[in-house]
Amino acid sequence: MWFQDEARFGQQNTTTRLWASTGSRPRAVKQQQFEYSYLFGSVCPSRGIGEALVVPWTNKNIMHLHLEQISRVTEKGRHAVVVMDGAGWHTDDVADAVALFSQSSFQRL
Repeated sequence: MWFQDEARFGQQNTTTRLWASTGSRPRAVKQQQFEYSYLFGSVCPSRGIGEALVVPWTNKNIMHLHLEQISRVTEKGRHAVVVMDGAGWHTDDVADAVALFSQSSFQRL
């Protein structure tokens, strides 16, 4: 059984500071871009192993690549079960060799 999640890491620029005479309010152009990386990670606690993928964006194709990683390290003759949250790219059509269980499919007590 595998547990999977992904996270976004990145930098959002801070307030621009510059030298100016007291009492003046100079205008300054500030860089407005954001740079992110996404980390897809999975762990199999019973075997003590994990798999990860760092990418600049995320979509179903990236999710499929991550599931292929899990499939490659799953022992021959075994079937991987992957527990994940309900993100938009966690759909049945991305899984060929693994079974997906969404946390939203379990009733909360």
